[in-house]
Amino acid sequence: MALSAFELSELRGAKELLENPGLAAKLSNYVGTPIEKALKRLPDSMSVTVNDITRKSIEKALDIALLTMDKDVKEASSNWWHKLAVGATGATGGLFGLPGLAIELPISTTIMLRSIADIARSEGEDLSCPVARLQCVQVLALGGKSKSDDGTEAGYFAARTALAKSISEAAAHLTKKGLSQQGAPAIVRLISHVASRFSIVVSEKAAAQAVPVVGAFGGAAINTLFIDHFQDMGRGHFIVRRLERLHGQEEVRRLYDEL
Repeated sequence: MALSAFELSELRGAKELLENPGLAAKLSNYVGTPIEKALKRLPDSMSVTVNDITRKSIEKALDIALLTMDKDVKEASSNWWHKLAVGATGATGGLFGLPGLAIELPISTTIMLRSIADIARSEGEDLSCPVARLQCVQVLALGGKSKSDDGTEAGYFAARTALAKSISEAAAHLTKKGLSQQGAPAIVRLISHVASRFSIVVSEKAAAQAVPVVGAFGGAAINTLFIDHFQDMGRGHFIVRRLERLHGQEEVRRLYDEL
């Protein structure tokens, strides 16, 4: 069955969310400094630190957020509540500058993952299904381009394709074992792949927080931009998935590319 005019407008809106300039552009507008310049000011060791913090944050978020999710369907997602919560953690982290990232990011990531799940549920995802839950984790990988990405093959569907095998293997593991054995290779691989992309966006956030004028108030604002970015990614992703369930992946992909 062909997409209706309303569904086409939904797909167009999803594409605008998913393919628009990323977090770096939003942060640059806020702090008044190109994030590329701010990134160069970070210590060389910061990249390793951010990667480590990011991976641990995703592991903790996967433990807490996905285990405690309410599976009941809601008509609308609670975006503002989650933004307020993440803003509060950003204000606290901003008081301590970059060293506060190790404390703040796991909390922010957990809240953000719950917000993404809230959006998924509002778009008809069944969160009792392991695949649907892991799609929430995948959203964290949609906001940043991996260093290994082919420059000619960037964008939303390229990121999904890159993660498809990891999602499938992790879902099969969760179906059999549940979340009790997260050290399993399938889960470790998924976390590693997501972290490689998510850490790029986290580095941009860290660079913005390193700008001298930021502080606590700026930390709250930066975290609000941070979650707003991933709420957009989540909304776009789960609109596309809802349309795929109705009309098939190939048809939705074809129309997405034509828009």
